[in-house]
Amino acid sequence: MKQEKVLVTGGTGFVAIHTIQQLLQQGYTVNTTVRTMQKKDVVVKALQEAGIAHTGRIHFFEADLNSNAGWAAAVAGCRYVLHVASPFPAAEPENPDELIIPARDGALRVLKAAVAAGVQRTVLTSSFAAVGYSNNTPGYVFTESDWTQPETPNRAYIRSKAIAEKAAWDFMEKEGGDMELSVINPVGIFGPALGGISSASLDTVITGIVEGQITETPPFTMGVVDVRDVADIHIKAMLHPAAAGERFLATSEGAMSFADVAALIKKERPQLAGRMADLQPVDNSLYVHISAAKAAKMLNWHARPKEEAILAGADSFYKP
Repeated sequence: MKQEKVLVTGGTGFVAIHTIQQLLQQGYTVNTTVRTMQKKDVVVKALQEAGIAHTGRIHFFEADLNSNAGWAAAVAGCRYVLHVASPFPAAEPENPDELIIPARDGALRVLKAAVAAGVQRTVLTSSFAAVGYSNNTPGYVFTESDWTQPETPNRAYIRSKAIAEKAAWDFMEKEGGDMELSVINPVGIFGPALGGISSASLDTVITGIVEGQITETPPFTMGVVDVRDVADIHIKAMLHPAAAGERFLATSEGAMSFADVAALIKKERPQLAGRMADLQPVDNSLYVHISAAKAAKMLNWHARPKEEAILAGADSFYKP
């Protein structure tokens, strides 16, 4: 039995619930935060659905990214912190600061609490949004050395991820002390929902396409990664000595347009095709190129095929 205790922030989140599941299966004790204690039952139900029969090694703490209250207690005694909680808006806010300030200040709040508690390493969930939105060169291959510049005119969510991650690295340089930081930059996260805990990607893309709400293919493509692999890369980055001070892109091979997602579901789950619109393919020049070679080489991390992630997400909503 492992004695290490890990704090996973935002226990009702899509990435968080899968990460908690894997940590418990590997023998860790887990602290997790919820905004209100009423949310505890959601987490327990999802873990039981995932086959975690006994939840005695998970402890709940009430804490919110917008407040200092509760964080010291949540992180006490933890060797590692996985800060996976982050606001993802259903709609673009009128004022970008509604997203940017909570994302940035929430990350700093968790890092400060972790440093104060003597945590060995924190792993922060950032996003491809902090990597790939300031370079429009056709055919360019994005790696961890790329940054989305906050001054680039992007949506508030994209800017919030870049600003929050930059703030985290700046904090570590000035106030991080002996604590180590690793950052994970996932692309669009799909895969199976546990206990009804879903993600914006699943809710908007999968259900939007299957229900026929998405009737046109937007002129972009996205990287795809399975939530189970995102949880796995967080744990690998938590443990690997060489991961300290590094950021890692998390993506499956290739990219997909909404038309590609629709074609895959129609082919592999024909029973879902009834309401789906006929989405037109996008131009080949729009396919984004993202390399996960660093994570493969340094962490021995390998993602499932993007098709498996999409179909697992569809199967969560529409049982095959």
